[in-house]
Amino acid sequence: MPANTTDSSGPSDAKKPGRKKGRRARLLVLVLVLALVAGVGYGAYWSVSTVRASYPQTTGSITLDGLSGDVEVKRDSYGIPQIYADSDADLFRAQGFVQAQDRFWEMDVRRHMTSGRLSEMFGSGQVETDAFLRTLGWRQVAQKEYDEVLDESTKKNLQSYAEGVNAYLKGKEGRDISVEYAALGLTNDYKPGEWTPVDSVAWLKAMAWDLRGNMQDEIDRSLLTSRLDQDQIEDLYPGYPYKQHKPIVEQGAISPVTGKFDPAATPADSIGSTTPQGAGEGLTTQLAALSDTLDEIPALLGPNGNGIGSNSWVVGGAHTTSGKALLANDPHLAPMLPSLWYQMGLHCRKLSATCQYDTAGYTFSGMPGVIIGHNQDIAWGLTNLGADVTDLFLEKVSDDGYLYGGETKPFKTREETIKVAGGRDRTITVRETNNGPLVSDRSKELDKVGQKAPVSNAAPDRADGYAVALKWTALQPGKSMDAVFAINRAKDFTTFRAAAQNFEVPSQNLIYADTEGNIGYQAPGKIPVRSAGFDGTVPAPGWDPKYAWKGYIPFDELPYEYNPDRGYIVTANQAVIDEKKYPHLLTKDWGYGARSQRINDLLAQKIKGGEKVSTDDMQKMQMDNFSEIAALLVPELKKINISDPSVREAQKLLEGWDYTQESDSAAAAYFNGVWRNILKLAFGNKLPKEMRVKGDCINVPPAKNSGPADQQRKLVRECGQRDGDTAQPDGGDRWFQVVREIVGDQDNEWWKAPARGREDALENRDDLFARAMEDARWELTSKLGKNISTWSWGRLHRLTLKNQTLGTEGPGLLQRALNRGPWNLGGGEAAVNATGWNAASGYEVVWVPSMRMVVNVGDWDKSRWINLSGASGHAFNAHYTDQTDKWVDGELLDWSFGTEAVDASTVDTLTLKP
Repeated sequence: MPANTTDSSGPSDAKKPGRKKGRRARLLVLVLVLALVAGVGYGAYWSVSTVRASYPQTTGSITLDGLSGDVEVKRDSYGIPQIYADSDADLFRAQGFVQAQDRFWEMDVRRHMTSGRLSEMFGSGQVETDAFLRTLGWRQVAQKEYDEVLDESTKKNLQSYAEGVNAYLKGKEGRDISVEYAALGLTNDYKPGEWTPVDSVAWLKAMAWDLRGNMQDEIDRSLLTSRLDQDQIEDLYPGYPYKQHKPIVEQGAISPVTGKFDPAATPADSIGSTTPQGAGEGLTTQLAALSDTLDEIPALLGPNGNGIGSNSWVVGGAHTTSGKALLANDPHLAPMLPSLWYQMGLHCRKLSATCQYDTAGYTFSGMPGVIIGHNQDIAWGLTNLGADVTDLFLEKVSDDGYLYGGETKPFKTREETIKVAGGRDRTITVRETNNGPLVSDRSKELDKVGQKAPVSNAAPDRADGYAVALKWTALQPGKSMDAVFAINRAKDFTTFRAAAQNFEVPSQNLIYADTEGNIGYQAPGKIPVRSAGFDGTVPAPGWDPKYAWKGYIPFDELPYEYNPDRGYIVTANQAVIDEKKYPHLLTKDWGYGARSQRINDLLAQKIKGGEKVSTDDMQKMQMDNFSEIAALLVPELKKINISDPSVREAQKLLEGWDYTQESDSAAAAYFNGVWRNILKLAFGNKLPKEMRVKGDCINVPPAKNSGPADQQRKLVRECGQRDGDTAQPDGGDRWFQVVREIVGDQDNEWWKAPARGREDALENRDDLFARAMEDARWELTSKLGKNISTWSWGRLHRLTLKNQTLGTEGPGLLQRALNRGPWNLGGGEAAVNATGWNAASGYEVVWVPSMRMVVNVGDWDKSRWINLSGASGHAFNAHYTDQTDKWVDGELLDWSFGTEAVDASTVDTLTLKP
């Protein structure tokens, strides 16, 4: 029998769609009805009215309890709302109501994920995910933030937002809210409950999780020890190439006089660097299981790897055609339907002490305020800073507790009950050490891990066991929600930096521009200070106090820039500042700067040539498809002597190619095929199974830590175990740098590979390149056909937008009805137009520029923006994916902000009345 589950969370707890919208929508509605009946198979007849029942009312008037005055919701032809009110409370109450109208299913799924309660909606298949998320305790931390840390004004805004959401939900059945609830109701008598302020705060934890930095690299370095020696591991994690790829902040240092970061200060010649130390041995079993667990956790923002990130840059008015600053931003996140972002304007009709906001931009459904955008005085953008804010600790555990400083300390424990739709409740016990929750408790493989862990001689006796704890800044209450509202109200760089001081997690690069012509950058975040000699690149021994965090880098010592002489600032996940000129460790695992340097080069070329930068220039740069790795390798690939005429025919595609990855480019298709096979032959086949993609089976030598009997065997059959989105080598710009450092060494050991069947062993670089070119020819022949004149990069590199939950886990017909695509894309890995793909698993798009904007600072109505999908989360609404075609083509929509411009673009007006 289906469970009668009520959500009762509270403070404690295909190309070119849309050209014939009307006819297309009617057809899709019929498809959904057929899919629900035939695909789910429950025999219920669902009418068209069932599908349309949840569409929002966008004209006329609605009474909304709690309002102090009328609120207008003006929507343009893309359904993007602009809200006008006379008080903060009314503004955020209306924001909650409107977002719930368009996106409540998305909001509901998110809050169940952040609180570890997906099983209440989707049944027993989500229990393990819920258990891991309960162990992390996002909901508990969010509750503490709300109860103990956040400003009263922030709490009032959160409460108003929640009241607006609940006003929308009042009196509605699930089928009245979203068609997904109607589908869910066929298997689960689930009823959505009221929204709470903590539901909104908890979403920041999910954002922080997906942008947490180098945790996967920390795991992977340890997994590599089973197959590679330390020198080989260091080859695969080279240092940041400061000489080739500029950091964000090129000048400045911590002043010896003030003790604060000063952009005008001169850095010391060298600070030196730490040597990685820690529990480098003894973690293979634990971390392989933990990595498997991480694959199952919903990555709402995208795969956490070297390729994922964002672009932003700002150009001062002295270098623009308008004479005003221009600011661009495009965060690279997982493609999803609806898009993660929700475009919106929040306007006080008259700014005052009781109505403080006049801002517009990109919001998160389920959270009040604007995350990226502008107000009447300033504009701002975000990219992931990538600071190392997590450490894994190997803990010596027993029934009595854990070892620390020579003493056994008791665990901090709590019990969590997971309610399961259609099944029995599950109870788990969460154990925590002083370093954080024991994440290894959530893996069945780790029940007796201490009996298997091959620890170093310096470790304590293994008799009782070992476990893995996670220390992470986001598991401590913080004030990031305060920062969101403060940035929305900021008027200048001083108030902007003051707001940024509270933007603790996730740590983001913040770029800035204002109507006075100033531009700036600030690195914020709660970033730990580690003990000397420990750099966070490998797990640490939790029993040794010398590895404990020593505090956090003071905000005044974090790098920033203000009106740099070059006239522009670029942030694209590259290093923030040269580590040899800065005393604090931010991370050892930066993105490697391919995108950022391309943007720097394009801007410098234009400005040094005496040209001014226009809005069109900024928009064109966002679609730049240049491949840095192609520019490095193609000259060498063209020199390879190829005898096979079919392979030679493909090789000729590279002649005259300009390294741009347009969707219709056959050369881009072939090069990326060659690149994928170079990576596989040189590196992928030499990685442990825990890092290779599932289904990739090869014959390999026994692991170096296997037993004597195994060592006598020449080869063993071994299959990869990792999810395709996170497998290695992923082909991101870390791998660009790996190859750059050895490409000139014809006889480097990485170019060598054993014989394969009847084919000879590979003895040098050119041997391997020739084999990769051959393998790519036949791989692409199987995918695209023998006739290379029909090849194109876009046919390989495709984007499918999948509806959350039911679009990935529902019956096949239902998935086809809810999902959209595919679209053939240009761009690629570590290109500015960062349509990411994982070379270990294939060419499908796994992350994208989730939105794009170009802001004309001070001339706001000339700004432009686009979303990946559309404003609506309702699968057959006209605004479900009505922006996607334009997004694919690199187009941007006009972005109205001023009252007159908004009125001119308004097609629907809804009045919310007290």
